[in-house]
Amino acid sequence: MLKRRIIPTLLLRNGRMVKGKQFREFRDTGNPVTATRVYNAQAADELVFLDIEASQENRGTLLGIIEQVSKEAFMPFSVGGGISSLQAVRDLTLAGADKVVITTAAVENPGLIEEAAEAFGRQCIIAGIDVKKEDGKYVVYTHSGHNRVDVDLISHVQNMEKMGAGEIFINSIDHDGMMQGYDLELITLVSEATTRPVIAMGGAGNFQHLVEAYAAGAHAAACASVFHFGDNNPPRARAFVKNAGYPVKTV
Repeated sequence: MLKRRIIPTLLLRNGRMVKGKQFREFRDTGNPVTATRVYNAQAADELVFLDIEASQENRGTLLGIIEQVSKEAFMPFSVGGGISSLQAVRDLTLAGADKVVITTAAVENPGLIEEAAEAFGRQCIIAGIDVKKEDGKYVVYTHSGHNRVDVDLISHVQNMEKMGAGEIFINSIDHDGMMQGYDLELITLVSEATTRPVIAMGGAGNFQHLVEAYAAGAHAAACASVFHFGDNNPPRARAFVKNAGYPVKTV
């Protein structure tokens, strides 16, 4: 059985960390470089940085921040936000990122996933998908949850695998920041549609929620609020998950 990963996720806005609810009502949660230093000391499995305004503002991810982070991160870290070209992927990997999360461009230009996977290796490319549930159906959104697109979720997931994505990062807009648990139905639906590892995000409020996400089919649980707002950290999360019977990284 693959070891389950616990991935602290940092949302970036104007160079600062923020956290919101359902992709709105953002509040400042600190300096990303300082947070990286803390997570490194706690031996986090991985980190994810998402520049939430890059795609809306039609610009690339803030490379300066990523370069600073890379000096503090001695664990794998992924970066997403505004990645729309092979050059952008190259710039981020040169800045220190181990993986990239491509979300909006994965819908608008699926061929980028294929080009990037061929150029940098499948393990470097994560296909991000932001989803809302509307009238009982899952709907795909781009531009940080602002644009509804006419794309079938399952077809999109399977196409991302076909194009060469190494992982699928599924984010529930409805559950984002609510701390009431992940969308387990969504996780199961996506994990059954692909052979790629699934990273689940949106809703973690306690460690039991992580266990539920794994049971639903997730290989990794991306978390933000559970670490930002409470006396929780990756070592405690790993211990809880291990006690629940799931294999985790030994530190």
